[in-house]
Amino acid sequence: MSAVRRKFGDEYQAVGPARSSARRERQRFVDKNGRCNVQHGNLGGESSRYLSDLFTTLVDLKWRWNLLIFLLTYTVAWLVMASMWWGIAYLRGDLHQAHDDTYSPCVANVYNFPSAFLFFIETEATIGYGHRYITERCPEGIVLFLFQSLLGSVVDAFLIGCMFIKMSQPKKRAETLMFSRAAVISQRDGRLCLMFRVGNLRNSHMVSAQIRCKLIKSRQTPEGEFLPLDQCELDVGFGTGADQLFLVSPLTICHEINSESPFFCLSQRSLRSEQFEIVVILEGIVETTGMTCQARTSYTEDEVLWGHRFLPVMSLENGFFRVDYSQFHATFEVPTPPYSVKEQEEKLSLSSPLNSPVDNNKTRGEQALPSSPLATEEDFGKGPWLAMKTELGLDERNPGCFLHTYSVVMVLRKAALKQLPKNKVPSMAVMIKSLSRTSAGAGAVFRDPTGEIQGTLHRLLLEERQSELRPGSVLLLRQVGVFSPSHRNHYLNVTPNNLLRIFPPEPEGGCSQRQVRRGQCWWPWGDAGTPPKGGLGCGDPREEGWINPPWAPS
Repeated sequence: MSAVRRKFGDEYQAVGPARSSARRERQRFVDKNGRCNVQHGNLGGESSRYLSDLFTTLVDLKWRWNLLIFLLTYTVAWLVMASMWWGIAYLRGDLHQAHDDTYSPCVANVYNFPSAFLFFIETEATIGYGHRYITERCPEGIVLFLFQSLLGSVVDAFLIGCMFIKMSQPKKRAETLMFSRAAVISQRDGRLCLMFRVGNLRNSHMVSAQIRCKLIKSRQTPEGEFLPLDQCELDVGFGTGADQLFLVSPLTICHEINSESPFFCLSQRSLRSEQFEIVVILEGIVETTGMTCQARTSYTEDEVLWGHRFLPVMSLENGFFRVDYSQFHATFEVPTPPYSVKEQEEKLSLSSPLNSPVDNNKTRGEQALPSSPLATEEDFGKGPWLAMKTELGLDERNPGCFLHTYSVVMVLRKAALKQLPKNKVPSMAVMIKSLSRTSAGAGAVFRDPTGEIQGTLHRLLLEERQSELRPGSVLLLRQVGVFSPSHRNHYLNVTPNNLLRIFPPEPEGGCSQRQVRRGQCWWPWGDAGTPPKGGLGCGDPREEGWINPPWAPS
């Protein structure tokens, strides 16, 4: 536990998986052990269908009923067959002349019902003690013996086969497949996800293991039809193959909450009033027997923890990986927005001037920055964009240049296809088209020669570089995150760690880019060779204390 705290920090506190004190007890559709709480009633004449499939009916019975039927069937069959042998001896008069040495009975040494029963058991079990036997002068005994052999083979095949199938059923294999007691909702790779954990306690593998999730929730259609316990599929990686599991160690199953998810409008507040049940179905082939096994569990709304993440259970030992199942169900809290994905998308859309009308009466915590002529100018052949390309020697026409590989249109395409490594762009250059500043940061529209993309600027970045961040500035970025709440909406998330350099537009009264290229732009020599706060100056290069800026061509 101390190692976990060192890894995740002291601010994350391990907590239990369920809120037992505030849990509302209600009827579940599927129990935690996988049993379905459904009973079939009022079958009427349909009950005869169970007898038409008698073998499956017997296999589905509980063990106590199977054992009772097994014992009763053999006991009744033995008594009936023994009675038939006794009846033959009685009708032939063998019981009264059994001790006459000159008389030839049907079955030798059968004097009463117990002796007839012992003869049947010796014949059925092929014991053959030799004291009791059928004589050749009893054709009815020979026919009964053939009937007994055939009937015994059928009863043995039916009952022993039923018991074997029931014993070899892989239901008990599901007992060694674990599910976490609670599911969690938190962010993973910049996206809000619903997650739960599965594990395999045995060393034998589950071949072709596959997992599916169903959302059980009552709803009403637009036509007014009420659908109780309506089933909806939850995507856990069907399109990407993530639902096919290699279950040799505990795995965390993830459902991305997006516009296609039933939880698109689910927030931390609405989770308290929702009523739903998530049914998890894990299927696979048992490696040792080759039979298909299915394990089930479910999570109600009270067993879904918002803003939590599972504790790690894997550790590297000397030559092997060790799984600590004592932490299998444990979770810890992580910072997670309390809003639904729909609300987050709406906030990002409202923060962009493209999606909201310009209002002169701004709220107290919101301030719109004025647009610049460069913000609507389509020519990237001059200004800060040209200065950036000139200094770095970049050409967006070069297929190997990041201006081409990670242009705006390419970033949008790769984000939609989920091809960005860890949802981050390694290198990128964008120009600020417009800004809408709020108390928490700023919404922005970025662009380059290929297109536009919306995004946000971190509050600390605005405080530190306020004078440089304005419409027309070019930002040189690295490892910038792309937030994709849906397949169609993608946003750049610019933080101080992502920003390499800012190429601001020409200040009023300052040097033009043409003056820079001609070597007519100078700045005072300051400490560490930094320009003054007033910006660049245009003057006489012979004046003492002024130097050519380092980024200007020599």
